[in-house]
Amino acid sequence: MEKIGLKVLVHASAFFAPFLVPVIVFFVAMLVTDDQELKKLSIQALLFQLVMGALIFASTLLTAVLIGFPLLLLFGAIGIIVPIMAIIKALKNEPYDYPIVGSWYQ
Repeated sequence: MEKIGLKVLVHASAFFAPFLVPVIVFFVAMLVTDDQELKKLSIQALLFQLVMGALIFASTLLTAVLIGFPLLLLFGAIGIIVPIMAIIKALKNEPYDYPIVGSWYQ
């Protein structure tokens, strides 16, 4: 049950501490439990938040030419929906790979 709670925490951290919590959970998984699945999940969550931050930043710059507004809506929705889907999978104790970055860290 403890493992499910950490998974949910990593996914939910997208809404309150998207960079800090995955790093802390990664070090806990590495030093305390040596849980490969939890390490993979925390790295994927961190990479996903970094990519989404870069995409939202680029979209913000593109608002000067108006194409940025729909991109901001799209990436904002992805940034909300994907963590919610991941939380649901974690509560069911099913594996989850983040889109875009899931294949970057196996």
